[in-house]
Amino acid sequence: MSHAPLLELIRGRIVESVHYGSVAVVDADGKLLASHGDPQTVAFLRSSAKPFQALPFVERGGVEFYGYTPRELALSCASHESAAIHLEAVAALQKKIGIEETHLQCGGHMPGDVDMFRKFVVSGETPTANYNNCSGKHTTMLAHAKMRGLPLENYLDISHPIQQDILNTLAEICGYGCEKIELGVDGCSAPNFALPLYNAALGMARLCDPRSLPEPRAAACRKITSAMNSYSEMVSGFGEFDCEVMKIGAGRIVTKRGAEGFQIMGILPGVLSPDSPGVGVAIKVSDGDLGQRKDDLTESSRVRSTIALEILRQLGALSPEQVQSLSKFGPVRTLKNHRGIVTGQARPAFTLQLNG
Repeated sequence: MSHAPLLELIRGRIVESVHYGSVAVVDADGKLLASHGDPQTVAFLRSSAKPFQALPFVERGGVEFYGYTPRELALSCASHESAAIHLEAVAALQKKIGIEETHLQCGGHMPGDVDMFRKFVVSGETPTANYNNCSGKHTTMLAHAKMRGLPLENYLDISHPIQQDILNTLAEICGYGCEKIELGVDGCSAPNFALPLYNAALGMARLCDPRSLPEPRAAACRKITSAMNSYSEMVSGFGEFDCEVMKIGAGRIVTKRGAEGFQIMGILPGVLSPDSPGVGVAIKVSDGDLGQRKDDLTESSRVRSTIALEILRQLGALSPEQVQSLSKFGPVRTLKNHRGIVTGQARPAFTLQLNG
């Protein structure tokens, strides 16, 4: 099997562009419920791995050790926008842990938040590490190392005990052997992991429905998903797809974007039907779905949010009214040029193939 059409862009009566990719929908029992393209596509999770990267810290009692609030735990799983609420929370968490911003080895980049972006354009200054959208993750990795009395200076080395802990935990919850997981270096310099979409979706299903997992891992999963749902503005930012879907979903859906066209979503037990298990969805857009900064300086992706919303619609995870309230993301979006003239539309080009 290979990637299949996900989204088409229409101009006039012509399909001008087509984006390809693959989708896997898997329940917590390991059943492939639906797919599109190749559900065995191997892809890097990128920032979609963050809830799994936080899991061993939570499982080992890190939340209680430092007194993490749910808001701070959500930030640990975030690709935040570097808005003031994110920067203040990261700095406060570092103070609580007893580390400095200089300990972070993620590097800085321009903020996603419009006001902060303007600030750096005007000042010409270089953003520091806390402005990296992964600074919450790195802060918690350092907290994990410090809690266990481990070195801080090499916390990103794949041989470091906390990175081995993350790798083993990811392998176990996704049902995919450590030796088969392909390793790479993420944009923030942390190790990253490639595995089949099927297994990534399985891991997300189990994160949202951990009844088959041993305690305290199951308890750690519940803490993470509850924190992400309760403080979704810390996971991305107000107006962003992940934030808005979790708010509209009201505790029923967990979602986390990653770079290069990756997206992962989890649907909690009892959402699709009264006795349905948790369900995970993994999406890979083959061309990477490069984000763009629009005229109003906000950032957006062309493909992922639209097809992710369409998948939730097809699965029945959101009501028609909830889908309508998220209409700025799709499933069908009107396209306009810089004068505001309608030029066409972007629309889903797939129907999930249901299995049994």
